[in-house]
Amino acid sequence: MGKIYCICGKSSTGKDTVYKRLLSDKDLNLHQLVTYTTRPIREGEENGREYYFIDEVEAGRLYEEGKIVESRAYNTVYGIWKYMTVDNGDIELDKKSYVVIGTLESYIQIRNYFGRDKIIPIMIDVDDGERLDRALRRERSQSEPKYEEMCRRFLADSSDFSKEKVKNAGIEKVFVNDVLEDCINEVRSYIVESEKEV
Repeated sequence: MGKIYCICGKSSTGKDTVYKRLLSDKDLNLHQLVTYTTRPIREGEENGREYYFIDEVEAGRLYEEGKIVESRAYNTVYGIWKYMTVDNGDIELDKKSYVVIGTLESYIQIRNYFGRDKIIPIMIDVDDGERLDRALRRERSQSEPKYEEMCRRFLADSSDFSKEKVKNAGIEKVFVNDVLEDCINEVRSYIVESEKEV
């Protein structure tokens, strides 16, 4: 039986990097679970790789068809951006294991949809000062930096990933990403052990 490994954590903790490395690890044989968003595509992103980038009309159609596993909406400084996981018929947990990036909220909703035994949280954490430095470097690299939105997300993370909410979600294991290779090796070992469990 396959599982869904949900990588979650505050912004700029290195979730994308950990995610890409796990996907590229042939021995793990994890499959990509691409989520959907109505936010604008960023420089360097590709439709169907980081996200499926859709508009409000398409999002409405998916809701009407009952294909939404979980969804979140954020009132950003640029308007409302929606993120969602869609059960489009491609998720085959009887044959494969998947990895997806999400939030604490999305992890809970995906777990409630597929069942607690099929969803494994991978919580990534980094010191807030280091996170802020990473976020600022990433925004500076964009042709049109969105500093206001970066600050909004940074502050919102304090509430969204409070110790109480993490505890209430039943997440006990946290992977600290101070040294990337150490973090990836620790996550990899955790997944290998999880895959052995029936």
